[in-house]
Amino acid sequence: MARRELTEINAGSMADIAFLLLVFFLVVTTMNTDSGMKRLLPPPVDKDDPLPEVKARNVYEVLVNFNNDLLVEIAPMNIRDLKSGAKQFLLANGDNVLKPLGPEIDDFPVRKPLSRDSISGIVRSMDVLIKQLSTELEATDDNAKVKKIEDDLKTANKQRDNALAKTYAFEFFGNYAPLPGSALISVQNDNSTDYETYVLVNNELEAAVRELRDEVSLAKFGVSFKQLNAEDDNDKKKILAIREVYPQRISEAEPLDVKGFIK
Repeated sequence: MARRELTEINAGSMADIAFLLLVFFLVVTTMNTDSGMKRLLPPPVDKDDPLPEVKARNVYEVLVNFNNDLLVEIAPMNIRDLKSGAKQFLLANGDNVLKPLGPEIDDFPVRKPLSRDSISGIVRSMDVLIKQLSTELEATDDNAKVKKIEDDLKTANKQRDNALAKTYAFEFFGNYAPLPGSALISVQNDNSTDYETYVLVNNELEAAVRELRDEVSLAKFGVSFKQLNAEDDNDKKKILAIREVYPQRISEAEPLDVKGFIK
């Protein structure tokens, strides 16, 4: 009986097919985008620098211990009450937008109305400085000077943007009272705090700012803050004005061993 020869399979194109399939799946597959929480991290402090004086009334202190208990302003608090507590901290003494200025309440930041003329002067002076620095930048080839001028330009532009936000707040809200620059919400977690509790605490604090922004946006413009379109020039001014009156300043310190709370 004659032996049958095996037919050889041509696998020369298999590598090309595998490569095309790999490219196909890379193109059509959607990747999940990681998202995080925006936080203001405390700047590093030089050991030789004197510690700045901190006004206790300007800091809303939130501590979370290893047992997921909250201590807010040296008093135990339920997470359900954290949002209203943060809103009270931001609004207690009034802002002349959502709440008129009243007698100063202890243990809360004091808001004071600004001078509109002084803010307009800052914008004009920053415009002059930015123009001057831009001219110097174009005229120099020294790398060291270029770096210094670019840093100065960045600072000047930031100061101008901050002053512009204040002028927009005046435009829409009149003589508002800004939150002091040192006023913020400080969060300190224990190393053993549950992640779920960590997220709940941060969500409540962020919700406090979101609600204040929505309330003033609805009262003044008839739409919620999130409905304002940042691509529209007029809406962008409204967004900057609202953020100026109700900034989100949540500073998160490095976790420590907070241990339990004495009740």
